[in-house]
Amino acid sequence: MSLRFEILNTLGDGQFHSGSQLGSALGVSRTAVWKHLQALSDLGLDIVAVTGKGYRLAQPLELLDHDSIVNVLTGESRTLLSALELHAHLDSTNSHLAARAAGLSSGQACMAEYQAAGRGRRGRSWVSPYASNIYMSLLWRFSVSPAALSGLGLVSGVAVARALRDAGLRDIGLKWPNDVTWQGRKLAGTLLEMSGESYGPLNVVIGVGVNVRMPTTAGDQIDQAWVDMETAMGGRVSRNALAGLLLHHLLLAMHEFQDQGLAPFLQEWQQWDIVTGKTIRLQLPNETLTGIAKGIDRNGALLLQCRGTINSYMAGEVSVRL
Repeated sequence: MSLRFEILNTLGDGQFHSGSQLGSALGVSRTAVWKHLQALSDLGLDIVAVTGKGYRLAQPLELLDHDSIVNVLTGESRTLLSALELHAHLDSTNSHLAARAAGLSSGQACMAEYQAAGRGRRGRSWVSPYASNIYMSLLWRFSVSPAALSGLGLVSGVAVARALRDAGLRDIGLKWPNDVTWQGRKLAGTLLEMSGESYGPLNVVIGVGVNVRMPTTAGDQIDQAWVDMETAMGGRVSRNALAGLLLHHLLLAMHEFQDQGLAPFLQEWQQWDIVTGKTIRLQLPNETLTGIAKGIDRNGALLLQCRGTINSYMAGEVSVRL
């Protein structure tokens, strides 16, 4: 694997490199170079091959850098961060933290260049090509009952929206409970996983995935309308700068929620809400409801009007009917 990523680092400049040059520099045959390039393509990278020129990445890489990310944090968010891990390869950043949560401090974060088994909501896979997007998770420990954490998914969505706004993005939307969109297309999402005793400290792992520079081959695997940051911004986006903003706002939001609950986030959520007033389909475990979205209540539950009656729902999958 290390040789493979040496090849990748060489190609990271976006320039052409011949197979013989790569093989000579790394002490392997051109055939071995080709096999490693095929394996890199399997990680979701777009590699261009041109006869007489060699190989190059369709777009230059910006690998995650610890100092560049942490330097974005302010004094307050730095004090809330206990540690930041960077990994080249993980099955899932959420799974990595969740498996070790009992021995970690609140405020531990990790990010990965690639996820072999990235997960979204409701068991979906999260397409995670190498060094193209942002895959991060944060562990936060709450000394409250699970019921007191209702609405935390909405808070994570607001934190991501704040970070994207500070990165210069406009036309951001939030789709209940925690999808982040741009002009109606999915740009980012969060996944919360909880563990612990009913009446003891609860470990919550907040996973965040943001499309930054999605390779075409990887994007073809996504089964819904999507967009990436560079398309939305119309130019290059620094993964490290954006990762720092995401971590900064996520830390501050968890701290604020811990002290004040959902109330400080409700108005901001409503400003970004793209669902209220629209006819939606709500997929529940045992039935599907169609009605008009009427916003959220003070606990973060979705208010849905069906046949003249408004009911609240704490979970479900929303799709907007055209």
